[in-house]
Amino acid sequence: MSLDSQQNAHHSQILEFKSSTFSVPVLVLVGNDVIAIEQQLQEKIHLAPEFFKNSPLLLDLQELNKNALDIDITGLTRLIRKLDLLPIGIRGGTKKQTQHALDLGIPAHSSHNVTASSVSQAQQAPDPAPVAPAIAPATLMITHPVRSGQRIYASGDLVILAQVSAGAEILAEGNIHVYGSLRGRALAGVQGNTEARIFCSDLQAELISIAGNYKISEDLNGAVLHQPVQIYLQDHTLVIKDI
Repeated sequence: MSLDSQQNAHHSQILEFKSSTFSVPVLVLVGNDVIAIEQQLQEKIHLAPEFFKNSPLLLDLQELNKNALDIDITGLTRLIRKLDLLPIGIRGGTKKQTQHALDLGIPAHSSHNVTASSVSQAQQAPDPAPVAPAIAPATLMITHPVRSGQRIYASGDLVILAQVSAGAEILAEGNIHVYGSLRGRALAGVQGNTEARIFCSDLQAELISIAGNYKISEDLNGAVLHQPVQIYLQDHTLVIKDI
């Protein structure tokens, strides 16, 4: 190889940065009782074990700091990792908490950091006005294909107007509608809603789950594969029925 060829090979571009949307579960802490945190995390994980296993997690400490409650970041990180969750960032932390996270290799979202002054102001603020009754979570609609490695979470119903690729995961507290091929993992009713259902135009899923009750692809009857179906719970058993 000539010198020029070697230089061109050396300077050829082998990587690039791209902007991308990546849905990550956010753990919002409002108390610092580590025992209670572990217990409630275990309860959440039990509802959808396949989704939470080795899941990335963003730690949100803003509400905790508004109440002037501190927490041991090292101990919290150790607890989260013990439960097979992977903390990938922190936001809403004080300067001290953020530094502890950085020392552990956890990136900080500085735009959400809570300063000491802001905590003090939160303590001195007057009592809030009465809150209006909660409105049901809005439906999240996705119009583009959900690609392998992507995770999407909806606090209400989730509607996808495209296919869900193998290796993708979709999660909703309500119902899931997929107007395309469902090849990845679909978990509905993840907060224990046993009335939730999954609807899809073409069932090829790796895993389907409602309120923690699940089946993997090997458990699916060949008669329902590649068919438009609805999936619901009946006596703690998943029922798959043609639409």
